[in-house]
Amino acid sequence: MITIQSLTLIQNNKTIFKEFSLHIRAKERLVIQAESGRGKTTLLRLIAGLSVPNLGEIHIDGKLATKDKNILLAPHQRNISMVFQDLALWSHMNVAENISYAHRINGASKTKQKEISQTMLKLVGLEGYELRNIDTLSGGEAQRVALARALATEPKIVLMDEPLSSLDSKRNAVLRKEIIRLQEKLGFTLVYVTHNEEEAREIGSRFLELNGED
Repeated sequence: MITIQSLTLIQNNKTIFKEFSLHIRAKERLVIQAESGRGKTTLLRLIAGLSVPNLGEIHIDGKLATKDKNILLAPHQRNISMVFQDLALWSHMNVAENISYAHRINGASKTKQKEISQTMLKLVGLEGYELRNIDTLSGGEAQRVALARALATEPKIVLMDEPLSSLDSKRNAVLRKEIIRLQEKLGFTLVYVTHNEEEAREIGSRFLELNGED
């Protein structure tokens, strides 16, 4: 599903990755355990096509996506969604507009956008939240909306960058079970980064520890 070959990345005279290789199988849950400043966010950005290495190749679903400093598959061509640590929800849009945004810019009808939003909200247990303002949501609700938005495009790969780090332990426990449920139900490949040991053990089917620097 994802193959990284001999990847080297140097930024600000610091070597972040040197001849780094990794294969991630389809439908697995790879948890990357790393403290802050160990290259975890950088790795997700490289997979997503938001950053480029100095050398090396990244293959996505059998296609050469990145070769050295060249992006051969743009981010929107990789069938990847990403949940950022700060969620990056748009406060000037309501819940439904956030979830259906990608479909709207791709020309989907308003009826289709509404259908997608309702389907995704049902999937994450937030039925009836379509018209809610983002600023009125609790932390857990906002996390669910971010998940719904990420899954609305039916991605084959979902990247998550410490998405639960801002939640208390109770909400964290509930949401990580929800992430596992959605991954098993929809069958996407999950690459999940965290420094939380308990979170990592529950979510991961395979683990990787990074020792580089962001």
